[in-house]
Amino acid sequence: MAALINPSILSADFANLERDLQAIATADFAHVDVMDNHFVPNLTLGLPVLERLAKISPVPLDAHLMIEDPDRWAPAYAEAGAASVTFHAEAARAPVRLARELRRLGARAGVALRPATPVEPFLDLLAEVDMILVMTVEPGFGGQSFIEGTLPKIRRARQAVNGSGLDVRIQVDGGISRETIERAAEAGANVFVAGSAVYGAENIPGEIAALRELADAHAH
Repeated sequence: MAALINPSILSADFANLERDLQAIATADFAHVDVMDNHFVPNLTLGLPVLERLAKISPVPLDAHLMIEDPDRWAPAYAEAGAASVTFHAEAARAPVRLARELRRLGARAGVALRPATPVEPFLDLLAEVDMILVMTVEPGFGGQSFIEGTLPKIRRARQAVNGSGLDVRIQVDGGISRETIERAAEAGANVFVAGSAVYGAENIPGEIAALRELADAHAH
């Protein structure tokens, strides 16, 4: 499938989120980083803000929950209007049950893995999720540099997805820019979260187009 570009509004101006969502109207999703200051050492935005953004966003919302106890909290984000809800493998007690609940509520279900978390335990459960997010930095802050050691994990995930015949997306998040997107695409990722690379560009639609073109040219 064609590459999907999901700019992270973590790099947007929080006082002008409506304006900055309109700026990425040519993207595929808006990536919304929800952090609780427990699972990661940062506090961003939560349910009331996402619910409001879902009503005004020109593109669907891709919620990435870097929070403790997603089993309890994640379904509310699907109910609030997120088109895709991704929870962390390290925080979920019953990931399959949670993924099924998110799907039941009409959202795509994603499972996220920190750089050091192995993907293997989830490869037998691909039918239960719509996306695997391989974090290419440690979650918590934007603007970090890409961790090359995550590429073999992306490759293993891609091989398993291709072998399964299922339509499971592989997302990468962290340090994604024109310099790194080709390697991530070659390894098998097809959904790309870019924050500072997009919002720091002079021409935001042009940057989204350039990233999409680079990813498509190196797609698996």
